[in-house]
Amino acid sequence: MKPLVEFCASNVSSYTKTVMEALENDLDLDADVLEYGCLGHCGECYMQPFALVNGDFVTAETPEELLGKIKEKLLKDEEAMNDFPY
Repeated sequence: MKPLVEFCASNVSSYTKTVMEALENDLDLDADVLEYGCLGHCGECYMQPFALVNGDFVTAETPEELLGKIKEKLLKDEEAMNDFPY
């Protein structure tokens, strides 16, 4: 199953458009990047950049910082899946 990064359309128009585009154009990243009309985080949505990464809320002060945190979370989740005994 591919990792999932979700963005709110309102947050994209305010903060995270460049983050979403960077993830979509990252050839080393194998994740689904989706934009929805609303993710239900309206209080945070108008205040700062955020995304849901595999269902977890990730936020940052700047879009650049958010991009780094998203990639860090994706790597951490991938390592956890690799450690999972099958």
